[in-house]
Amino acid sequence: MNDHRSAPAGAARHTPVSDGASAEESAEVRRFRERLGLPGLVDVHTHFMPERVLHKVWNYFDTNGPLVGGLRWPITYRRAEAERAAILREFGVRAFTSMLYPHKPGMAAWLNAWAADFARRTPDCLHTATLFPEPGVESYVREAVEAGARVFKAHVQVGAYDPADELLDKTWGLLADTGTPVVVHCGSGPAPGRHTGPGPIARVLARHPRLRLIVAHLGMPEYEEFLGLAERYEQVRLDTTMAFTDFTEGFMPFPRRALPRIAALGDRVLLGTDFPNIPYPYVHQLHALERLDLGPEWLRAVCHDNAARLFGV
Repeated sequence: MNDHRSAPAGAARHTPVSDGASAEESAEVRRFRERLGLPGLVDVHTHFMPERVLHKVWNYFDTNGPLVGGLRWPITYRRAEAERAAILREFGVRAFTSMLYPHKPGMAAWLNAWAADFARRTPDCLHTATLFPEPGVESYVREAVEAGARVFKAHVQVGAYDPADELLDKTWGLLADTGTPVVVHCGSGPAPGRHTGPGPIARVLARHPRLRLIVAHLGMPEYEEFLGLAERYEQVRLDTTMAFTDFTEGFMPFPRRALPRIAALGDRVLLGTDFPNIPYPYVHQLHALERLDLGPEWLRAVCHDNAARLFGV
């Protein structure tokens, strides 16, 4: 198992940053896929949203908003929508998502309308939708599911809401009954929110144990607690977004004692990257997973097979 030293707290390692995908990076991603014999990658955590909304997100990172945790966070793939999609295709990403999320009431339904249109014009994007604890949430979530939404995104940190809020209870039940996966940012990284951490989402799972919950970022920094939820509930999965990278290891390192547990959950760990909002090249996430030395079978499952099976792609 390869070892590497963490950067000082709050500091990023000096991983090269580009303005987009270079031919060299595309070739290195291709070599990664070829080493594993993969037909491509399936990335369950990529961000596409209305351009004016995404630009506000980028500005939040640029100005080091409080939820960024005081970190310098340059956006590596600050490109137009079509260019970003083309970059993922250059990398051999067979399927990806349009993770989008509201930060206040009244946003989710129109974000869902945009996402449905994006999915129609982007066949390799898994139709994504979102939600917020507000009157009418069950209705517009049902409409999104009936319109073909295949995955939902919930952002407890940004939305500053309790996922166990009674306003969401029937909605979680609907998603559990329909088997619709939901990616939830419920860990306390990179900065804690009012309702982050394993406790609130554990209350949701206690009520809805069949919910296909995908814990974003492996639940950082409460990695071990979220591994425990996955060990307890067979429908809980975790995505790798930003985990094990030099950037994240510098301030929220994954405990090496927990590697056997994540190895044992190899059929329920999914590749996620946070593309395009990452402060390093895309290929670095792949290399960070590879250097765990958990074996090619584990890596193939994480980077392709698990999500391909979950979403039928």
